[in-house]
Parts: sequence; C-alpha cells; structure tokens
Amino acid sequence: MAEESDLEKTEEPTGRRIEQAREKGQVPHSRELGTFLGLITAGAAFWMMGGSIVQRTMELTRKGFTVEPRYMHEPDQMLARLGDLSVDALFVFSPLLGLLVLAAILPPFFLNAWVFSTTAFMPDFNRMNPLTGFGRMFSWNSLMELGKATLKAALIGGVAVLLIWKEVDEIFGLYSQPLEAGLAHAGHLLTFSFLILVSTLVLVVAADVPFQLWQYFDKLKMTKEEVRQEMKEMMGDPHVKGRIRSLQMQAARKRMMSAVPKADVIVTNPTHYAVALSYKGGMGAPKVVAKGQGAIAQRIKEIGAEHAVPTMEAPPLARALYKHAAIDSEIPSALYNAVAEVLAYIYQLSNWRQTGGVYPVPPRNLPVPPELVPEAV
Repeated sequence: MAEESDLEKTEEPTGRRIEQAREKGQVPHSRELGTFLGLITAGAAFWMMGGSIVQRTMELTRKGFTVEPRYMHEPDQMLARLGDLSVDALFVFSPLLGLLVLAAILPPFFLNAWVFSTTAFMPDFNRMNPLTGFGRMFSWNSLMELGKATLKAALIGGVAVLLIWKEVDEIFGLYSQPLEAGLAHAGHLLTFSFLILVSTLVLVVAADVPFQLWQYFDKLKMTKEEVRQEMKEMMGDPHVKGRIRSLQMQAARKRMMSAVPKADVIVTNPTHYAVALSYKGGMGAPKVVAKGQGAIAQRIKEIGAEHAVPTMEAPPLARALYKHAAIDSEIPSALYNAVAEVLAYIYQLSNWRQTGGVYPVPPRNLPVPPELVPEAV
C-alpha cells in the first residue's frame, strides 16, 4: 500500500519541475482569453476609428477604380500604381493591425506564461499515432472542451437573440434612411452589438482561465518518490556539500580572527574558552567579535597577545558569553553589569599604564546569573 501511495501523483509540483516544464515550452494556455482579447480589441478599434477607416477605405476604392488616361498608354506603370495603393492601404489599417498584434501577445503575460522555447518546434511522432489521436478525441479534456463550446454557443446565441429583439425597430428603420446615413447607422449598430456579444465572453474567460491553470498544475503533480529524488539531486553529493561547508567555516573563522586585534578585551576560561569583546562609541552594548573553544580559543589568545589586546580570566563570564552570545552580536542584557565591570577594569589598567599611580584591582565575583553559566569543561 505504501508503494502504491508513493507512485500516485499527489504532491504539488516543485519550482524546479515548473521551470523544467517552461523550458520545454509547457505553459498554461487559455484560447478563450486570447479570443476575447483579440475580438474586444478589434471591436474597440472599430468603435473609435471605424469612421476614419471607412472614409479612407472609400477614398482608396475610388482612387483604385479611377484609371487615368496616361496609364492606358503606359501599362508598365500599373504595377507601380498597385504598389502605391497597397502602401496606402497598409497605412490605413496599420493602427488596427498593431492593436491586434498587441492583443495576440498579451495573453501569456496575464498567465505568467511568456516563454521562448525551441523544444515545441521539434517533431513529435507520437502525435501522428492514430490510436493516440483517437484517444484524445474521447478524452476527458475533449469532453470538457465540447461542453465549454456548447455553453459558449448557447450564451452568445442567447445574447444575440436579445439584442436583435431589442434593436428590431432600429434595424427595420434603416430602410427609410438615406444611403450614407443608413450605412453609418448600420455600422454603429453592428459595432455596438459586436462589443456587447464579445463582452459576454468575459464569463467564459472567468471560468476557463482558473480551469486551465488548475489543469496545468494538476498535470505537473509529482509522486512522493519523484519529490525525494529531486531533493537528492538538488542537495547534491554529501562529500561535495561537506567540502563546501568546510570552506565556508574556514572563511568565517578567518574573518573572525581578523577582528581580534580590534577587540578591547579577551575574556578567558582560562584554557578552554576565549571571547573577544569590543565596545566603541555609538554601540548600544558591547559586541562579541570573536569566540572559540579549545584550539580556536588558544589562537584567539595568541593573536590578542601579538597585538597587545588585554586578557582577563573570568571563567563563569567566559562560558556564559560563549554559550549565549553570537559573533558580531551584542551581549545578552543579563550580562551587562558583569561586562561593564570588566571593561571598567580594562580602561583603568590602560590609564595606569599611561600615567602610573595605584594599580587597579581586578574585579572578583562578577555578577553573572548562574542560569547562564554552562557546566565547566
């Protein structure tokens, strides 16, 4: 039973699985969204620019059917004239064509499906298999498409009947209007009706887009075994990971050791722990710039001695700082008083070395909360 569960595609696709599908050109696609944007763009363009397009088209038509006498004697000029008329026609329809191209490009952006892949252009001979094609014809997806097409036809047909019923008086009134006025009125009526019919496709798009997204991600679902295998591939070779981790630790340790000469004091255990502290103007509290145990602690003390950084033995404080303070972070508030006494002694010691006088007495019995002190090593 467990093996069967591992082979069922119950897991959501990972980011890598989705990216691999995109590389193959497999992205969500809604034909209804593309159809709607194309039609609504064309309708809106005709609504706003229809009069200008019709007028310029009529001018081109008159110009095209008017043959000047000089062309009758020079037939070779007819080809050049045809080229000029074609260029003029292109300029007339270029705004509409530009908007339609934009409408064709936009749908993938709405679905986050814009991708360029040459994989989709490669021949797939499985698509030529008649048995596979026959299976697709009677698949669940084909039945869904059939149902969707039926509902769409019923919706648009119903809206068209209502429009005709509502505008029937205006339609029959076109017969009594002059030719140019009637054509203009008919064009306005057709464009308005077209926009209304296309607007009803919003309902179809609103249902189709979520369905296409759900179907796309459902096809990309993975089995538990596929998820485990992908995680292994992403994690990589354990030996390589160990080597990378080792290099990262070495780099971090090197950065830590470079901060020891700038420390104000090194608090020691005295042999097992060493914590370097720094307190500069503007800091909210003293900060741990380096800490270590064993050989690392010994190296911190050696670097401190080389750069004349004061060292103070305070075993409970050293163990508490090592346990509860992170590198490059401020010390815990519970250790403020103890560290303040240590820093005050270090400042007094530095002043004594410069001016002489009474030798400062090292602090004893520092106020370190017992619950912060781990067991001694």
